[in-house]
Order: sequence, then C-alpha cells, then structure tokens
Amino acid sequence: MTTLILKRFALGLFTLWLVSVLVFAGTEILPGDVAGALLGQNATPESLAALRTQLGLDEPALMRYLGWLGGITHGDLGQSLANHRPVAELLWPRFWNTMALAAYAGVIAIPLAVSLGILAAARRGRFFDRFANIAALALVSLPEYFLGLLLILGLSVRTGWLPSLADTYEGMGLAAWVKATTLPMLVLVMVTMAQILRMTRTTVLGVMDQPYIETAFLKGLRNGRVVLRHATPNAAAPIVNVVSFNIAYLITGVVLVEAVFNYNGLGRFMVDAVSKRDLPMVQGAAIVFGAAYVVLNMIADIAAIALNPRLRHPRAKGA
Repeated sequence: MTTLILKRFALGLFTLWLVSVLVFAGTEILPGDVAGALLGQNATPESLAALRTQLGLDEPALMRYLGWLGGITHGDLGQSLANHRPVAELLWPRFWNTMALAAYAGVIAIPLAVSLGILAAARRGRFFDRFANIAALALVSLPEYFLGLLLILGLSVRTGWLPSLADTYEGMGLAAWVKATTLPMLVLVMVTMAQILRMTRTTVLGVMDQPYIETAFLKGLRNGRVVLRHATPNAAAPIVNVVSFNIAYLITGVVLVEAVFNYNGLGRFMVDAVSKRDLPMVQGAAIVFGAAYVVLNMIADIAAIALNPRLRHPRAKGA
C-alpha cells in the first residue's frame, strides 16, 4: 500500500510539471500582446519594442519558462504586467473567495447527493428513482451559465428574494455574504449534485449485482439494510473518487459561474487577466487551478487505495 501511495504521489508531481508546461504554452499562443494593450492603438513600433524589452517579453520562451517555473517553486508567481504588483498578492484573496464559495456549495451538495443516490439505488425502478434520474440528467445537460440566468430570472428579477450579483467585500458579515452568494451556490449545488447522485446510484447498483448481495437477500434481510450495511461500504472507493472529482470542479470549474454573477473569485480574476493580456496573472491563476485539481485527484486516489482491502492487504507472491 505504501508503495502504491508513493507512486501516486510521484505521478501527481509529474502531472503538476506537465500542467505548468501546458499553462505556459497556452498563454504563449494567446492572441494579442500586453505591450500593445498597454500602449493602445497609437503606439509606435519603437515604443512597443522598448516596452517589450522592459517587460522581458523579448527573451526566448524557454528562458522565460524556466525563470517562471523557478519562481513558482519558491512561491513567486511573478509580477503583473498591467499594474506591476506581485501576482500572488492579487491572486490569493480571490482564491480564498473561490474556496469559500466552493465550501458553501460542497457542504450542501455532497451529503445530499450521496444520500439521494443511495436512496435511488435502494428504490430501483420506483417513482423516486426515475424522477431522480430524469432530474439529474436534465441538470447535467444544462450549462452552468444558463442555470445561473434562470435562477436570476426566477429568484431575483421576478421575486426579488436574492440579489442578482454576488457583490462581496472585505469585512462583510456572514449573513450578508450568504445572501449575496446563494445564487451562485445554488448553480454549483445543482450541477455537482446531479453528477454525484448519478454516479453514486450506478456504483451502488453495480455492487448490488454481486453474489454476496444476493446471499444477503436470501437470508431475509431487508432491501434498505442490504444497501446501507453491505452495498454502500463496498462502493465507498468509487464514490470517494466521484466526490473528489466534483470538489475539484467546485474549485476549478467556477469560471463561468463567477462571470455570470460577477463574483470576485479566482475565475473572474483569470477572465479579467486574459482580457488585459496580462500573462503572469493568467499563468498564476491557471497554475493554481491546475494544482488544486491535480492535488484533489491525487488525494482521491490515495483514499481509494486506503478504502480497498485488496490494496491495503496485498497477498504475498506465490500465495
């Protein structure tokens, strides 16, 4: 088990390096130039060349990548080209805003979705199971921005119950923050609940087709007891994986949601950086998103190994 965990950790580090390469290469091929964006349409070729030299944009891409990667290993994400402030100073407050929104949605969506998925599996073929499947499929099929616009129309424009924009500020009270972020939270809850519910139901039903489950039924155990005591524990590892995947989505997939509700998180920060052609800010946001995704999936894999008895207690060779 220890060897498997160490291998997964090494694979995670390698994946993080690949993410850094893709992030840098992706920002390099972005159209436009920050020097041109800063100087405007009336800039002369001489002024553009001077500014590019000042910003270090005339250096070879490999040298700039190595310098950027070396800075990341020391916690330095570079300096914004637009306002000459450290990227980390601008990025981390937005990152914690995104984490707060993800936590708000996660504490509601995850336990509710897992419970409903198990209940749907226990009532396979009945009305609740069919209704849950149809509702989950509909929510998965709709894009986040469309769900957000529907909620704004229904809960803000027509009823006035909730604010349409998630305007937050430093020192904001908890009650005011919860009210301001409820609409984006609902969008994230609906999307993640649908995915976790469907995967939980499918996983539990897959376990219930095993011979030992049939034996439990033959012993006269009730359906609910079989699902909770026998099927669900053996389906824990795949459920942990899908939950971790959706937690990663809550952190890394909020770009559209934050843009729709004008929430001051890392997703909107990245969109603003792209519009300004501020490559260090784009790279910093992208590498944080990528690192969060890789780390959460690595934790999920390690948890799945820990929950699998065959991996915890491998048989000796030749046994």
